[in-house]
Amino acid sequence: MTVIANDISSTIGRRIRAERALKDWSLAELADRSGVSKAMLSTIERGKTSPTAALLVRIAAAFGMTLSTLIARAELQGGGLLRQSDQPVWRDPATGYIRRHLSPVSDMPLELIRVQLPAGAKVSFPAASYAFIRQQIWLISGRLEFTEGDVVHSLEPGDCLALGAPSNCTFHAPGPDAADYLVALARG
Repeated sequence: MTVIANDISSTIGRRIRAERALKDWSLAELADRSGVSKAMLSTIERGKTSPTAALLVRIAAAFGMTLSTLIARAELQGGGLLRQSDQPVWRDPATGYIRRHLSPVSDMPLELIRVQLPAGAKVSFPAASYAFIRQQIWLISGRLEFTEGDVVHSLEPGDCLALGAPSNCTFHAPGPDAADYLVALARG
């Protein structure tokens, strides 16, 4: 996957600023709603840092949207076909998690995301990030330990997991290889 970290970070920052303006929120109000400091939000909005997945999930949830929707709004121009070369790719600077948004922007409630999680890496998301969506995870290759609340699911290639009620979740690629998986999100 090609990673375009700097360009997408500034694009995401501009989108966050635009979403905040649409809601007529101050930086302080977004900070209160997301739990992300005003200083960090300002740095992100100016494209001066590449935010982590955990921060973006909290910001997206404050706007009442998924991480996928936030990134899609930042990068995609719409249309029925989204060529591989035009699919936004984002890399979490903290974990090396690589996320490719596969779905074109549409009114459909379904989004497809392909993720590569490096061997040994873990990414955690709070229950609030799942409040607006239902999702399934299909493991393409590697191994994935998915912790959903207090339950740990060990996935092997070809396994598909439908997530239950929103709970704190952790994705972990125990190795020895990266976990490559597809996430299907349904909004509403």
